[in-house]
Amino acid sequence: MTDPEHHRLFPNCREVHQLTMQALDRPLGPVQRLRVRAHLLICDACTNFAAQMRLLRGAMRRLGQDDADLP
Repeated sequence: MTDPEHHRLFPNCREVHQLTMQALDRPLGPVQRLRVRAHLLICDACTNFAAQMRLLRGAMRRLGQDDADLP
């Protein structure tokens, strides 16, 4: 990636939201995880967003498990 935004240590909120959504589909690399965690230390809004996405992911997994139990 040649975009300078992707080379900063601390990503902005938009990038953290994108990475959080990507993390639902695939594991993030160690540098991406570190950058997101660093941002979450200073941003309550993104911390709340990430928590909501984790909650949603867990609910969807449980919903899928419940559907598997149906005849």
